[in-house]
Formats: sequence, C-alpha cells, structure tokens
Amino acid sequence: MDVFHRPVMVAEVVASLRCRAGAVYVDGTLGGGGHAAAILENTAPDGLLIGIDADGDALREAGMRLERFGARKILVKGNFADMETILAGMNIGKVDGILLDLGVSSHQLDTAERGFSFALDAPLDMRMDRSRGIGACDLINTLSGNELKRIIRDYGEERMAGRIARAIVQSRSVSPLLTTAQLAGVVVRAVPGQRGPARIHPATRTFQALRIAVNDELASLRTAVAAGAERLKEGGHFSVIAFHSLEDRIVKNAFRAAEKGCLCPPDFPVCACGGKPKLKVITKKPVVPGEAEIRDNPRARSAKLRTAERI
Repeated sequence: MDVFHRPVMVAEVVASLRCRAGAVYVDGTLGGGGHAAAILENTAPDGLLIGIDADGDALREAGMRLERFGARKILVKGNFADMETILAGMNIGKVDGILLDLGVSSHQLDTAERGFSFALDAPLDMRMDRSRGIGACDLINTLSGNELKRIIRDYGEERMAGRIARAIVQSRSVSPLLTTAQLAGVVVRAVPGQRGPARIHPATRTFQALRIAVNDELASLRTAVAAGAERLKEGGHFSVIAFHSLEDRIVKNAFRAAEKGCLCPPDFPVCACGGKPKLKVITKKPVVPGEAEIRDNPRARSAKLRTAERI
C-alpha cells in the first residue's frame, strides 16, 4: 500500500491530533489511507474516522487498506472544501480532530495517464476527480497568454512566467499541446539555460501551477480551513500538512487570523467587528520531517505540519 502513497510524519500527525478512543476524526485528504490507518489504530476500540477524497482510485485503495476497521470508518467521495456539507449530510456535528494532507499523492505522480508528472509522457489532465471538471490540456490550449502568465506566476511562483506563457501560445498556434512531454519541452526551451546542477526541473513550477488551477486548490483550502474551524469541538485539533509555500502561507495566515478573532484595522481604538478568537495556534513554527524520513522518502523533504486548537 505504501507504493500507492507514502504518508509523511505519521507519528507527528497522530500526536498533533491527540488521537484517543471514542473520538471522531476527519481525514479530508484520504489518499491511500496511511494517516487514516494510524488514526484508527490509535483510537481503538471505538474511535470513528470520516475519510474524504475526490480521487476514486484513492478511495478504492483506502477501502482495502482500512477494511479491517469495519464500521469505525466511513469513506466519502468529495472535496475537502465540502466538509461542512458532507458532515451535515451524515448528521455528524462537532468532531475531535481534522487532518488535511495537501498536494498530490505518489500514485497520482507515478501513474502516467493521470497527467500530473512531466517525467512520464501522457495526456495532460491533472484532475484529482476525473469524473468532473476540465483538465490541464483545456487550460493550456484555450486561455489567453496573460491568463496563463498569471496562473504560472501566482500559483507556481515562477519568475519566468511571461516567457513560458508566450512560448506556450506560440507553440499551440502551430499545433495543440496535448501531452505532458510536449508541455515540458516547451517550458524547457523557454527557460534560459542554467549553469551548474539545477535543484528542480525547469517545468516543475509550471506543472504545479496548472495542477492548482485545474483543481482550484487554494480556494478549496481556504474554504476547508474556515469550515473545519467551525466543525471542531472545544479542544479539538486541526492539523494541515503543506508541501509548498503558497499552501503553507494560507494555512499559517488563516490559523493566525482565527487566533486573533478581531478583523478591525490595527488603528481602531476598540473592536467594532465583534470577532472572537476561534483557534489557538499550537505550532508557532511548523513541524518538519526528520533526516531519516527524508532519506527514506525524499518526497517528504518539503512537508510542513501546522496545528491549531479550537477554543
């Protein structure tokens, strides 16, 4: 099962959620069920886990891995942004802990036909939920050059976004860009040659940006953090693992804003908005994987775990 997706910082996640018997937890990014299995093991004999994932492949794998837990787990196909609706539809009120493990799974990266990776030639797709929405191919071949530049710059934090967008537009005017290899080739040719060993492939940030745009990941994250804070019991913990700076910044700022409560400008003499603190930030600095885990699983190297407590 670890071949499907290797969960990062499992022990740290279990500790951050304060897993205990009889409690109710939500894993909003179920994946292959690695974190979910650890949560269920540490909430025996009667803890309940609701696992949510938009990827049908992930739900099937997690279902097999978690079969031994019987009725103690409920698996749902959906986006973690819809957590409020999902829980309400199941008549589940407040929960004791919520986990979000952001980004893309090992299975998604390593399965060519999913179109997430420039290392494997396949049709451009990148949808987490292949039953709905439009894929990266549609975006690449229909958006304006300015919109492509914005996506690559803002979601990929790519300094060469303008050059890459212009190269995409020029290339698709000759022939549509349909595969991961075609797009990666355009990006490589557009980016000036780098001296010395490059830390990352030139197409990494462009592919990241397109994946975020295709799945509307940042808006979904903001919605999920806000909804999750409302669904937590007093003393419940909300843990989020992010793998790049955009996601981590959203989580950090959302937790801090919920801790502050008041939304008034700093120069207001008294609070006029009536906002009250909802969360207490537990991790002043994010928890990161140890050296041994990074050696064993290099994809864990950029992971950052943040936790907040409902007050």
